[in-house]
Amino acid sequence: MQPAPTLAARLKDAGLAAGVALLLAIPFIGLTTVNTDQGLSVATRWPWVGYAVAAVFAGRLLAGYLRDALAGRASAATSARNVLPTGETARRLGRGFVIAGIGFAAVMPFLPFSDRYILDLGTTALIYVLLGMGLNVTVGLAGLLDLGFVAFYAIGAYTFALLAKFAGLGFWLSLPLSGLVAALFAVLLSLPILRLRGDYLAIVTLGFGEITRIVILNWQSLTGGPNGVAGIPRPSLFGISFERRPPEGQVSFHELTGIAFSSEHRMMFLYFIILVLVLAASWAVWRLRRLPIGRAWEALREDEIACRSLGINPTAAKVSAYATGAMLGGLAGCFFSARQGFVSPESFTFIESAIILAIVVLGGMGSQIGVVIAALFIVLLPEFAREFADYRMLLFGAAMILIMVWRPGGLLSGRDPTLRLSDRRSPPPAATESL
Repeated sequence: MQPAPTLAARLKDAGLAAGVALLLAIPFIGLTTVNTDQGLSVATRWPWVGYAVAAVFAGRLLAGYLRDALAGRASAATSARNVLPTGETARRLGRGFVIAGIGFAAVMPFLPFSDRYILDLGTTALIYVLLGMGLNVTVGLAGLLDLGFVAFYAIGAYTFALLAKFAGLGFWLSLPLSGLVAALFAVLLSLPILRLRGDYLAIVTLGFGEITRIVILNWQSLTGGPNGVAGIPRPSLFGISFERRPPEGQVSFHELTGIAFSSEHRMMFLYFIILVLVLAASWAVWRLRRLPIGRAWEALREDEIACRSLGINPTAAKVSAYATGAMLGGLAGCFFSARQGFVSPESFTFIESAIILAIVVLGGMGSQIGVVIAALFIVLLPEFAREFADYRMLLFGAAMILIMVWRPGGLLSGRDPTLRLSDRRSPPPAATESL
């Protein structure tokens, strides 16, 4: 462990950071335009510049002390890990967290504090959980960086919207079709980029995401362009509609049960649909990780050359990882389209890909529980900070930075293989007496 820097070194480092902040703060903070009777004029805000420079100086100084404290804590934790049997304990804690989380999610709509806002927030969080699980297959398990995952989200959403508009198909029939169409586009994308890695792969996937959005925006005869597609039908339950006036051929929930009509019934129904989708996706990914294809993904993530030497087909592993992740993205897009009843290109910008990637990285690449925790954090934190109005995104960014300083590998960073060789080895054969 390296010795801690001296106070003089810390002050010098903080002073350099403050100098850079001063150069940036003068044009961006210190100068502003003011609309007067004589037109626009330039005004100065030098006290604000001083506050910004002082904040950077103090923050840099405190960050140095905080970094050293966390490094010492990590070193102590590493030493303790060698003597404490934490593996089985962590698995039990994870299993208990999953059971408690599923139980809470199942009864949450019936709790006293639950209302329209809570249901809508929970549904949004579960959509991002499903998207995070999809990208976690591509990035977390197979190690293939994807900055254009929002394209599969958009493809799934528009597939349902167009099938409902032109073919009259409903939600339940369009749901698997949306996932399959998104997986087909993922296969077509993955084939020409199999040899790309790292930054080059990231650039190509980023371009695919933007191309998809631009095509949707400009193909007005099919997608409606910037006006989007409206009138997307809501899902029903075996012909039971949750609308006040059900479509022709369906019966309404409130007329069938005699319960007074409430729009919360439809929101609860949508909440349970996305909850079931998330649980099914989580179970499917968990099972895939224990099959040969899942182990091939993890091996590909660790070392592609070693994979080839062991006889694993990297092409099949990459294509299947892209297709599986995109299918989950397409399912999420189909549900988003049914929930909103309207889709437009503004819902599928690059910021959505960045948020989904942040969920995977923040939760710990490869960890399903981490994806759930990170999705809840990223969706709920801006809502809880809504009281701070314009400063809530600043608080959100500061919280993200603090977490990444505290846990650089993610909240539940673990790259342990799914399967291990047994520690129990057969005893060596007994020595035979020479005749």
